Amino acid sequence: MTKFATKFDRFISSKSAGFVLPFTVTVLIFILWEVLTYALKIPPYNLPAPSAILTAMTLKGPALMDNAIQTLMTTLVGFGLSVVTGVVLGFTIGYSKIAYKILYPILVGFNTIPKVALVPLFALWFGIGAVPSILTAFLLAFFPIAVNVSLGLDTVEPEMRDVLRSLGGSQMEFFKKIGIPHSMPYLFASLKVAVSFAFIGSVISETVASNKGIGYLVVSASSSFDIPLAFAGLLVLSVMGVVLYAVFAALEKVVIYWAR
Repeated sequence: MTKFATKFDRFISSKSAGFVLPFTVTVLIFILWEVLTYALKIPPYNLPAPSAILTAMTLKGPALMDNAIQTLMTTLVGFGLSVVTGVVLGFTIGYSKIAYKILYPILVGFNTIPKVALVPLFALWFGIGAVPSILTAFLLAFFPIAVNVSLGLDTVEPEMRDVLRSLGGSQMEFFKKIGIPHSMPYLFASLKVAVSFAFIGSVISETVASNKGIGYLVVSASSSFDIPLAFAGLLVLSVMGVVLYAVFAALEKVVIYWAR
């Protein structure tokens, strides 16, 4: 028993466990889902079995791929804009006390507005299409980036400031040599969260103000009672989100390896 526990602990600590365990649990969930839908005789229009979802993905693969590419593109564009805006605002707020007192309350107030309430306005201003999705993805994603970057600057130890100041360092040198490196772990932590928010924003907008994308596909499939196709769209969306999260997690290990 002790040897088994030791081997299990080594496996948990290994790099492969981060892939094997989630994959195994996911497969078990789908198997249980399949068994329960047949055992309880749940109608496909209420909860389709994974096999029915896989069939829908096979039969309507081109439509799924086309709409998934649309959602991915609007998400990446909105996310890219949120990264640029969030980093600039975050460094501005964290660097300047005046900017913090002026901009931070405005950002907090704006973030409390439900973004779904803005989608009809975006559709009115910019029409049905990709622009409302990009803007919604941007608005949902930039706030956590700005907050985390400013927090990274704000949490620099006072001793480090004093040491650099005693060595004759200027405020700009502190920003470049201490502030930016100290903020990088906060930035990458926020990127992994923000990319999920960007996907949520794109899909929310696509359900209201778009004629293409996974959100539009899910609404269209649900209205025609093609529930397996709707679940297939959600599954594709979750896979894209996990892949992008993994990309930023891997990028974090490469760029800020020293933080670990």
